[in-house]
Amino acid sequence: MRLSLLPLTLCLGLAIAHSPVRAGDDPWPDIHAGVFEGRPIVENDGTVALYAPEQAEDAAIVPIAIHLPPGVANEAKAITLIIDRNPAPVAATFLFGDAFVANAAVGERKLMTRVRIDNFSKVRAVLETKDGKLHMATKFVRAAGGCSAPASKDADAALASLGRVQVKTIADTAREPSWREGIVMIRHPNFTGMQMDIVSRGYTPARYVDRIEVTRGGKLLLRMEGGISISEDPNLRFNYDAADADALEVRAKDSNGTHFAGKSIPSGS
Repeated sequence: MRLSLLPLTLCLGLAIAHSPVRAGDDPWPDIHAGVFEGRPIVENDGTVALYAPEQAEDAAIVPIAIHLPPGVANEAKAITLIIDRNPAPVAATFLFGDAFVANAAVGERKLMTRVRIDNFSKVRAVLETKDGKLHMATKFVRAAGGCSAPASKDADAALASLGRVQVKTIADTAREPSWREGIVMIRHPNFTGMQMDIVSRGYTPARYVDRIEVTRGGKLLLRMEGGISISEDPNLRFNYDAADADALEVRAKDSNGTHFAGKSIPSGS
């Protein structure tokens, strides 16, 4: 396994609209200007909700949940997940397609994933609706060292199992008959370029899943465009409307250009 001696060059090359800041500086104005071109953002208006732990148990695997009320879900165009003080603050962007539109009876829509947090930071979910307006929910999370935390496996062992995709769909008899939950799990170390090999004292080169596309019946449900802030073994959970029996199909790609694919088997099959 070849190791890199320039992790900061790799990591900072991934940063979007964010130069390194001093501890007392607020990075959000630069992120707002660079990512959203300074467009107005309405905060805490009930259009989007963000759930995250106040104190992370593990900074490399921090659970994040984004909720959209029933009246908002069908107007959702995209959600940008931002971690202000990460080296690459745009953790992921989720784009919604035609298959995301749902029967209102399905109720609240949920989108969950896991992220790395490198320093005590505000985490933001910025929703863009189809009318072009931006809405934001914010949480402050106490966590540190998530981007440089060692992987759970040796680099070579992690790469040996790379690319296994598991896709599940779950129904719930207590809910609306067309309510479904989708779960996408991809075996991938999501190396950040900041993780040191304790033997060689070099750094494992960055390699991470940068795209996950979920379709149903040939129509896009959602697409995630991610970076180094998504945790090892990327995991997405979301609910959707499935009045038909179409399976979920997943196609993914990592930053080395390697492609992965998987397809759901309904729960109980």
